[in-house]
Amino acid sequence: MYDVRFYKGNYSWRQKQANRDRCAAYVEHHFNATSSTKSGYSVVVVGYNCSETSKRWGRWYANQIGKEFKVPVAGKGGILIGGYNGRGNGNLKRTNMPAILLEPLFVSNPQHASWVRSTDGQEKLAKVLADSIIGFFPDGSRIGFSVGHKYKTNRPRDRGAAVHGGGAEADYAEIVMEKTKHILESYDPAKSAPVQDEEKDDKPDNDIRVIKDGKELWLHTEADDDDDIIWDEQNRILHITTR
Repeated sequence: MYDVRFYKGNYSWRQKQANRDRCAAYVEHHFNATSSTKSGYSVVVVGYNCSETSKRWGRWYANQIGKEFKVPVAGKGGILIGGYNGRGNGNLKRTNMPAILLEPLFVSNPQHASWVRSTDGQEKLAKVLADSIIGFFPDGSRIGFSVGHKYKTNRPRDRGAAVHGGGAEADYAEIVMEKTKHILESYDPAKSAPVQDEEKDDKPDNDIRVIKDGKELWLHTEADDDDDIIWDEQNRILHITTR
């Protein structure tokens, strides 16, 4: 039902090839990393010129990773439009179809890295990605995959960030994408219930969390879009005022 194709070469070339092949969706997989071993959240980059489908798809994926691995979600509801001050935008901006760049976990974080390196963690990551594609593109179609950093013509040795405990970011991203490809190309809609598009659920998702060193200390589930939520930096108090 699904035809998954991996694209190689420089990022602009990959996008042009996916356009040529008329892919219905395009995914580039990365992992995040920083000098701190405590940083850890889920986020998806979408292009400045992205479609609403890209935004909804990216938010769904980022939040589902957050739920599956119990990590906070960054960006605006899980997405960064245009990337980090433009970084990441070039990986997507030439696509003619919905496109997302994934940064689900931090390979510099020992706990996150252990998930990324484990078979169980890889299968969870693959399932979330496959479920997102099935949910947003349920009719079956050609899907373009790009492994971040790896297979670039201009930097053939690039593998991205080092993974805590061993290995490289790009190699583990490729493992997850290969597992996702297997799920999609084996998918039988008669035996599987598709994931619901987030737009079908009108229940607000405005949870406020306090996270310390990657662990949730406090959760407030009754915030509303109209509430005033103000952080008092001087006194380090979060004020929530119901309107």
